[in-house]
Amino acid sequence: MSIAVAAPRAESRTVPPLALLADAGLEVPVLGGRRVPHTNLDLAASAPPLAVVARAVADLLPWYSSVHRGTGYPSELVTELVEDARGAVARHVGARDGDVVVFTRNTTDALNLLASAVPGDVVVLDIEHHANLLPWRSRRVVVGAPSIEETIAALGAELARRPAALLAVTGASNVTGELLPIARLADLAHEHGARIVVDAAQLLPHRVVDLAADGVDYLACSGHKAYAPYGAGALVGRADWLDQAPPYLAGGGAVARVGLDRVIWHASPERHEAGTPNVLGIAALAVALRELDALGPSARIEHEHALATRLERRVAAVDGVRIVRGFTDAPARVGIVTLELERGSVGLVAAALSAEHGISVRAGRFCAHPFFDRVATRSNGLRASLGIGSTSADVDRFADALETVVAGGFGAVYHRSADGWKPIVDDRPRPSLLAR
Repeated sequence: MSIAVAAPRAESRTVPPLALLADAGLEVPVLGGRRVPHTNLDLAASAPPLAVVARAVADLLPWYSSVHRGTGYPSELVTELVEDARGAVARHVGARDGDVVVFTRNTTDALNLLASAVPGDVVVLDIEHHANLLPWRSRRVVVGAPSIEETIAALGAELARRPAALLAVTGASNVTGELLPIARLADLAHEHGARIVVDAAQLLPHRVVDLAADGVDYLACSGHKAYAPYGAGALVGRADWLDQAPPYLAGGGAVARVGLDRVIWHASPERHEAGTPNVLGIAALAVALRELDALGPSARIEHEHALATRLERRVAAVDGVRIVRGFTDAPARVGIVTLELERGSVGLVAAALSAEHGISVRAGRFCAHPFFDRVATRSNGLRASLGIGSTSADVDRFADALETVVAGGFGAVYHRSADGWKPIVDDRPRPSLLAR
């Protein structure tokens, strides 16, 4: 099964050529019967697949078969593919010898799995996505301070006050894009006898992750954030807790032997992967990570930094808009900018950007309610997020449309329903897609 490499996407001279996304050239309907190029600035929620990923999945479909116990050639092939993918994920995140890769549905699933294995309290910051806040059964929440330095000091004080088994932190905020100093936090956790898990949902698509170099014990990630939206994620890390935990799912594949009065469970990762795995999602995740490796970190970071700088400058110049920050001393950010309005509804603005301009953004509190409530002054924000397929034209188109809409330049009348703001008259056609 051959996998072709995607052709590079043309970009301005100041930004390196980058991988072509499968949604390149997508046009969406807007009010009035027109179609316009889609500007996708909601990549922090879910990203479209890389073209090479979409092709790899299409190539795999005819070979799809059972995994691990089938004797047919397709079964042998996909079994090898799944185990090769496990190695690809481990290499991409710098796993140590002895670390395990357990395939999950997404980051939330991975963190819930780890929560079932933690032998004690978990210390967590209030800045976390709900996926890294809600699963922990015995959590102790530290409220972040205005600066990262003060926040680290508060974490240290909490870890010193009473022993904890685990420190759970995000690698990059899904609200502000701000990066946390993961290696420092790992050292801090270990100094106090705790381990550390990193929610890498937003970090993985944007930065190099290295468990061994940074001293990270566990990492959780999602394929749908990293250009492989086929329903797979992973938990990577030390095996001992996972081997001692009850199986995450009870079923076939997780067992070595079953009797009516006794069950012998496998060690990790099989212990937590009962049932038929998501072969397509696992394959897609591995191909996406290999492609990110091939692109190299420098090109991706330079591309994103240039666009994020442009985005912040353009947004900051719009009257009545404030950019939300979590820390005064954040050393760097991934390509996420969240803003709030001095007046008006960000939900209405987001609806108009989509319905009238073909621009996708996100409005709300981004499944990080405690953090947003602490750092914002309004009840909801509007988030624009960038990725490797984003361009300067995307940024400018968004900023121009935002300025128009915030100033009251609506081309339609909207009403607020249970599903959010909608045009009263919506003449945008819906494609049939799966209707056949």
